[in-house]
Amino acid sequence: MIYAENVFLCIAVPLIIAILFTRNSARRMTVSFLTGMLVCLLSAYIGGFLQLVSRYSSDNMSIFLSPIVEEVMKFMPVLFCIYIFEPTYDELRLTAVGIGTGFATFENCCFILTSGAHNLGYVLIRGSAVGVMHVVTMVAIVAGLHLLKNYKVFSFSGVVGALALSVTFHSLYNLLVSKSGISSYIGYILPMLFAFVLYLLNRLSKEFDEDQKA
Repeated sequence: MIYAENVFLCIAVPLIIAILFTRNSARRMTVSFLTGMLVCLLSAYIGGFLQLVSRYSSDNMSIFLSPIVEEVMKFMPVLFCIYIFEPTYDELRLTAVGIGTGFATFENCCFILTSGAHNLGYVLIRGSAVGVMHVVTMVAIVAGLHLLKNYKVFSFSGVVGALALSVTFHSLYNLLVSKSGISSYIGYILPMLFAFVLYLLNRLSKEFDEDQKA
């Protein structure tokens, strides 16, 4: 058993101090990373309460409820940032990446402290699969919101649709890795594959914007 709050404080205090000595994008990334860690902690509280109330097993919880709780909680700071600060697309994407990275890092730290880090394969899976998945879903949400804004269809239903896609991807990953075998290997590969696809799409989008300006 670990005390997640103690782990959070141990990592958060240096980050809070670092905020005082950073500016612009570095400060945005640090604040977003810290926010992602806090969101992860709050999601654990909410998820634990829902599991107690629903009496779901750990597997059912990870497939049906945890993705909804975690993706909605990660999305709330992004939505707050959109309506309060009106950031550019690059600023919003940086915020989303920071939140996803902070969430994944804190979650991985807690899991490793619970299960140990003696198994290198397990540690690599946590980092390259679960960790990347949280970043990918955040980048995908922001990209979806950016498309909605460009096509002037930014609405409540569009936002819910973008969020639903991230929840679906998260649930699909948890479903695939819930049982050992071929399905679990597919699940482990999916986050890295989608990260590569999103990276390529981002590069193509930048080149297209540059051509349009020229």
